[in-house]
Amino acid sequence: MNIYSSRNNHRCAFTLAEVLVTLGIIGVVSAMTVPSLMQNHQRKTYVVQLHKAYNELSQASVQYLTDNNAINLNEAGLTDINASDDFMNNYFKIVKACGKNWTDCFSTEYKKSDGSSINVMADVNRDTRAYVLANGVSVNIIPDSLKSTQIHIDVNGAKGPNIVGRDIFALRLYNNGLLDDDCTEAPCSTETREANFNSYCKISSGTTWWGCFGKILNDNWEMTY
Repeated sequence: MNIYSSRNNHRCAFTLAEVLVTLGIIGVVSAMTVPSLMQNHQRKTYVVQLHKAYNELSQASVQYLTDNNAINLNEAGLTDINASDDFMNNYFKIVKACGKNWTDCFSTEYKKSDGSSINVMADVNRDTRAYVLANGVSVNIIPDSLKSTQIHIDVNGAKGPNIVGRDIFALRLYNNGLLDDDCTEAPCSTETREANFNSYCKISSGTTWWGCFGKILNDNWEMTY
């Protein structure tokens, strides 16, 4: 028997206590990092879905202008709820049309990031039309004025988390065909988007929730909040 070999093998082995300590450290590190990694992954997923919906709406508005040989959406005829309904039906694959009953296409409850409840339609007193698209996105369209059409997008339909700025966003489709946050005319300034975020999306009080989408535009399609 090689005594030196036996001693060396013994020295290289780990004791049960050392193994348990190592596993404990790994467990603590995992508990600290995995939730953060999962949250970051979810944020990226929501932004990807939002970006796809944004691109589809942008392309549809450009095609709508082209098909109507118009220089802006008002001239093309997108001026009331009936025209908006035609726009959605002609340029999108719709699997469910909910008409005025938007909660049939969306969740019945939404919250802000701090957990406080919010009625996302509280400030809307006009006729609306809601739809679920083939890609699972819920869209609520509200002709707001001659300058723009208000659009609500829930990137995963009625599925959770149903949190403002996570999976549901408010946008405007402006007369020039651009999609942006709430401002006088598109494109909105970086300062206006940031002000909307700090005044409405970020705080828990009130029923206005502009600024979440604008913040993502400002941060180059990243959800940094």
